[in-house]
Amino acid sequence: MARDHVGSETLNYEEVDSVVDALREMTGGRGPDACIDAVGMQAHGTGADYAYDRVKQALHLETDRGQALRSAIMACRKGGTLSIVGVYGIMDKFPIGAIMNKGLTLRSAQQHGQAYLPRLLEHATRGELNPSFLATHRFSLEDAPLGYEMFKKKQNGCVRSVFVPA
Repeated sequence: MARDHVGSETLNYEEVDSVVDALREMTGGRGPDACIDAVGMQAHGTGADYAYDRVKQALHLETDRGQALRSAIMACRKGGTLSIVGVYGIMDKFPIGAIMNKGLTLRSAQQHGQAYLPRLLEHATRGELNPSFLATHRFSLEDAPLGYEMFKKKQNGCVRSVFVPA
């Protein structure tokens, strides 16, 4: 969606051997100036690290799958910025040494919707921002359980469920 609707350069983790290597190749070997983890504990991945995270989750030894965050840390260039807006709880194998050795600036928080909403609405009113493509499914309030289930399980291409009173 980012590529199709806003022209972003995108990468599919399932189509590359290594996200970190692919990002380095795209940036001439340096790595991105900034990396954003916006997915959090529900991140998917491939390989041994992902399998490890899933086993630890199943055994209730950790709550999160950290492959996306670990990849962002390892990919970000020296002196770069890492922003974490994805939601996390308990996760091990966190490469704090890489953050320190690279001198990364670390930013994190839940998104500040209240602070940005007036500016976003101004952009939308002027026609500079059209987020309607994100609302992929509409439901009545009575069908809210179905809408939440489809969103949670990413069924039928559901990105966002919108609930409309009858």
